[in-house]
Amino acid sequence: MYPSVQTVIPGDDYTLSIVFENGETGILDMKPVLDLGVFQRLRDYEVFRKVRVAFDTIEWEGGIDLDPEYVYARCKAEQAA
Repeated sequence: MYPSVQTVIPGDDYTLSIVFENGETGILDMKPVLDLGVFQRLRDYEVFRKVRVAFDTIEWEGGIDLDPEYVYARCKAEQAA
C-alpha cells in the first residue's frame, strides 16, 4: 500500500513538491514524461501549474493523472539518486 498524496506544489522547472499522508515528502520531476501521450499538454506551463490533489493522487484538467504508486515510487527514486 502506498501513502496518499496530501499536498502538491508545482515548481518552475516542471517539478512537483509532494507531501504524503504519512509525512514523507518528495520531488517528482515531470520532464521525462512531457513527450508522452496526454502529458504533452503539460508542456504548457499554465496547464502544468494547475495540478491538484484528487483522491489519493494528483491530476490536471482534462483527466490527466498519475497512478499514486508511480508518484510515490518516483519521489523515492529521486531521493535515492
